[in-house]
Amino acid sequence: MKHAQTVTFGGSGLNRAAELRDDIETLLLDPTARAIVLWRGKPMVSGQEARQLVRLDLSHPIVEHATEAPIFLGLEDGAPRLAYDVSGWEPADQDLGSLGEFLDPSAQHHPSVPEDHVFCELRAIMMQLSPREAELAATAKAVQNWHASHGFCAKCGAKSDIAMSGWQRNCPSCGAHHFPRTDPVVIMLILHGNSVLMGRSPGWPEGMYSLLAGFVEPGETLEAAVRREVVEEAGIKVGEVGYLASQPWPFPASLMFGCWGEAISRDITIDPAEIEDAIWVTREEMTDVFAGTHPVIKPARPGAIAHFLLLNWLADTLE
Repeated sequence: MKHAQTVTFGGSGLNRAAELRDDIETLLLDPTARAIVLWRGKPMVSGQEARQLVRLDLSHPIVEHATEAPIFLGLEDGAPRLAYDVSGWEPADQDLGSLGEFLDPSAQHHPSVPEDHVFCELRAIMMQLSPREAELAATAKAVQNWHASHGFCAKCGAKSDIAMSGWQRNCPSCGAHHFPRTDPVVIMLILHGNSVLMGRSPGWPEGMYSLLAGFVEPGETLEAAVRREVVEEAGIKVGEVGYLASQPWPFPASLMFGCWGEAISRDITIDPAEIEDAIWVTREEMTDVFAGTHPVIKPARPGAIAHFLLLNWLADTLE
């Protein structure tokens, strides 16, 4: 797909400099090094209308809230960028958001930074960030998520230690090494004539529909996963399948494989344990959806690969 690299989090050519990961001490002493800080997975950004990812000096007092070693993200214009998890900070008298919310709209401000420097939900601001900033923030969030859920050795159960500048955990008890995991997910543009298959999960906001998606199982190809997931969720059989684009999706740690598929059946039979509803939407109806004039369906969230694939389908730019 010609426009694959333009997807949000699609990659900005960041030099990840993996060869430097075994020397965190030298990176920390580099005067050009800067800290990218996240609180409960929310990166600190500045500005009001156009958000920018904040890069702080490593000596900034907010870094003292970090309870784990930093993660070396790579070199930006030759300068090290390190991610710190400052979730140890407890905001006073501020809206902390809710873990149960579909999208956390709250923002938190640390007293040591200017007023327009706040922690924001990445999904809410991802379209405002530059490609480089989006890659840095997504990488930091995904690797921090992995550390938060993999603090103990999967082999023997002992507490493991961060190594390789955050890109590895070592077990001091049995010597096992563990590495950040990424879950492969297929998301499918399933077409039948002039229509695309859309579905919604229970608990989604009213009017929200998206492309069907699901995790790739062990021993399964992407093509097989597309066919299996569509049959399981909507009872639709799929013939030819092709790959379009991918998107890192750090919510919490997925790699979305955008695919297209040709439906060879049209009758929908949903599995209520999988999805709440599935419908065929014509190209004309999808035009109304994107214009915000459809009576039922709301537009897909900009920045998500579903929006990206649907937009390119409408524009006839999938090739």
